[in-house]
Amino acid sequence: MKLLFTDKAIKDYDSLEGKLQVLVDKQLDALLRDIRYPSLRAKKYSESHDIWQIRINREYRAYFSIDGNTYVIMTICRHPK
Repeated sequence: MKLLFTDKAIKDYDSLEGKLQVLVDKQLDALLRDIRYPSLRAKKYSESHDIWQIRINREYRAYFSIDGNTYVIMTICRHPK
């Protein structure tokens, strides 16, 4: 698998503080190794739009779709709760 970032996801990533960027990198590396990696808590966010969610930390999530062998990272944002 490989990663592809949308323009929005790049802007989201660039706006994060350094420590949070390091954590995003760690979680995305884990995603590339195994979508079932426990700390990701990966789950289908929208069945109809085929959008997935992974946990970055308690406050942030990354949303992505799967296109063949590519995870398309759409956004990295605060969790709404």
